[in-house]
Amino acid sequence: MAGSSHGHTPAAWTGVIIAFIGFCVAGAFMVMAQPVGFWAGMGIVLLGGVVGGVMRMMGLGQKDEHPVHQLATRS
Repeated sequence: MAGSSHGHTPAAWTGVIIAFIGFCVAGAFMVMAQPVGFWAGMGIVLLGGVVGGVMRMMGLGQKDEHPVHQLATRS
């Protein structure tokens, strides 16, 4: 993967950061035995995926200009 920019986009970073915060929230509430807080954290994790996907559709994700992607679409 040397020279690849896989995952180094604003969409990827934003989605992962939001999901990480959700995992931290869910983990903390799981230790405190608070199911509602746990599920709220899991909702934040899903929100991270949605935000990352929307940002990618807005053009902030990885472009398909990498030579490997071009070869894959030609065959």
